[in-house]
Amino acid sequence: MNRRLAALANAHGVSTWYEDWRHRRVEVAPETVVGVLGLLGVDATSPTAIADALAAARAVDRNALPETVVLTHGRSRALPGPGVLTLEDGGRRPVDGEVPANLPLGWHRLACADREVTVVVVPRRLPVPPRAWGWMLQLYALTSERSWGMGDLGDLAEFTGWAGATGAGLVLLNPLHAVGPAHPVATSPYSPASRRFVNPLYLRISDTAAYRAADPATHAVVDALRPDRGPLIDYDEVWSAKRHALELLHPYARPVDLTADPALTSFATWCALAERHGNDWRAWPAQLRHPDAPAVAEQRRQLADRVAFHAWLQQLCDEQLDAVTTAARAAGMPVGVVHDLAVGIDPGGADGWQLADVLAQGVRVGAPPDDFNQLGQDWGLAAWRPDRLAATGYAAYRDMLRRSLRHAGGLRVDHVAGLWRLWWVPPGGGAAEGTYVRYDAEAMLGILALEAHRAGAVVVGEDLGTVQPAVTRGLRGRNMLGSTVLWFARDDSGDFVPPARWPRNALATISTHDLPTAPGFLSGEHVRVRDELKLLGTDVAVEQARAAADRDRLLTMLRTENLLPTPTVDPARPDATATPDDGEVVVSMHAALAASPTRLLGVSLYDVLGEVRQPNMPGTVDEYPNWRLPLPASVAQIREDPRVRRIADLLSAARPRPADPPPVARDAVGQVSQSKRAGSPRKSA
Repeated sequence: MNRRLAALANAHGVSTWYEDWRHRRVEVAPETVVGVLGLLGVDATSPTAIADALAAARAVDRNALPETVVLTHGRSRALPGPGVLTLEDGGRRPVDGEVPANLPLGWHRLACADREVTVVVVPRRLPVPPRAWGWMLQLYALTSERSWGMGDLGDLAEFTGWAGATGAGLVLLNPLHAVGPAHPVATSPYSPASRRFVNPLYLRISDTAAYRAADPATHAVVDALRPDRGPLIDYDEVWSAKRHALELLHPYARPVDLTADPALTSFATWCALAERHGNDWRAWPAQLRHPDAPAVAEQRRQLADRVAFHAWLQQLCDEQLDAVTTAARAAGMPVGVVHDLAVGIDPGGADGWQLADVLAQGVRVGAPPDDFNQLGQDWGLAAWRPDRLAATGYAAYRDMLRRSLRHAGGLRVDHVAGLWRLWWVPPGGGAAEGTYVRYDAEAMLGILALEAHRAGAVVVGEDLGTVQPAVTRGLRGRNMLGSTVLWFARDDSGDFVPPARWPRNALATISTHDLPTAPGFLSGEHVRVRDELKLLGTDVAVEQARAAADRDRLLTMLRTENLLPTPTVDPARPDATATPDDGEVVVSMHAALAASPTRLLGVSLYDVLGEVRQPNMPGTVDEYPNWRLPLPASVAQIREDPRVRRIADLLSAARPRPADPPPVARDAVGQVSQSKRAGSPRKSA
């Protein structure tokens, strides 16, 4: 690596080397560094360009105020001179030589040294999360007599109320982020069109005020559109039926004020344009590729009915999510519904269109090669530009978090290490031909803490895989939780670690949506299906032997910890090896969760109901029914299933419900006061 190129890369947060999963140093190719610098607006394509860019970087006054100052509450910061602070509540305060330590939490503006910058005062840490357990739920997988071919928000409200009544303290969802309105409908919840708005596929038609206001003839037509449940979820069929029904009901709805929320109006405009031109704005006519273009304003006028329709759908989503929150509080859940925040967005989607000015155009987010993905991973997602976030006061990041937390008792942050650094793959490069780009972790984590604090929400970071120690320390220091998965809780020899040694500050689960279910692991289904799909890197016999050895190691740990009873030997076959029933092993695996010190426990219905198929198979697109597998039981059947009751009783005994606290109160800017929300002991100031 050229010394000057390396210095330039370092100045802009671009890594020239990284440590792989085997802790070996890997040098990044110079052409990758040049390509990533280009995505940051830095020309490094020639020695002269590198010299000029490096001189410009070194000429920056390191003592000057940054464009955004993120300050931990109770700390002060030196200033280059006197100034005036305009507080979030509108008050003004002169300052002389420093930002004072007694500023309130929030978003302020500072005029100083001929500059105006954003000052964000963030909490030192969040309140300590409670000890609670709950269900992990892929919402689309629920079914009931009232839902249309997939789970909906009505199912979620019913399920949440029941779960809380049986001792659960939380429900952890898959992302409910919005997808494009045109066909084919995206199935992956982790490649959304927008992380700021909600997927209307999850609406329950009959729970809308417009349905209740409609005449009997319209009811009959709408009811007849309901698709039947199939062996797999058909998103296109469901969306076609729901969109038609909602269009029939829209005339019965109250008008939406499109001036009240400009971001919503812009999103609804994108939806209306996507219906005409497709879900990828990059393929639209050139004059429509920027939300502020005159041609877009003209189209907004021409498509006013469709813009109003899509804004109304988001209003309905808000109303039905409010009902879910109400159900969680009424059931006394100490946490409530935990929403999932995807690591990125589809670059051709609504956020890619609306927020293009703070995104790196052309980048693809992924991960470097590791033991499981030796060619690296290319998730095809867009990434924030760290310099543009700082220059704009992190407004887009803040607003995304606020919308995500609006109906949340908690937020799970997918690939939380991305708040520190992300693997960027430049255009034309393969997944392994990328490098890491650094973010201001103090700003990203601090703003997350501030918005979670104001929402009274728990934060869980998905920190699985190879992560830097700074990530674990950063989460722990702010009372945010990491993630512990039974499959990965191993020592250096590969043996399962006893649950008593699992970390306290975590959400502990048996598996994840990308891994085998508990029954699938025990039966070897994950080997069989990967062999069928040609995904095994070794001979199937080798993988089967490895899976059998892993099962034996698991059983050994469970027996050693007295979590798995010794199976009874058949008297007629005294020499036969006693093999425990898989159903009993699954119960013992949940007993391991209960025996751990981890604050939150997550239980998958796929595991408890005996489903051997995992929700998502990494490395596949159409070869496997990713995100389309319904649960093998309806909501009503889940409530009556003795396996579900047994697990709920087991975990409720290990995580008893705390006493209900008084309700929460908020000040004018959403600050949580000293009182607490009913049913939410975690939600303190």
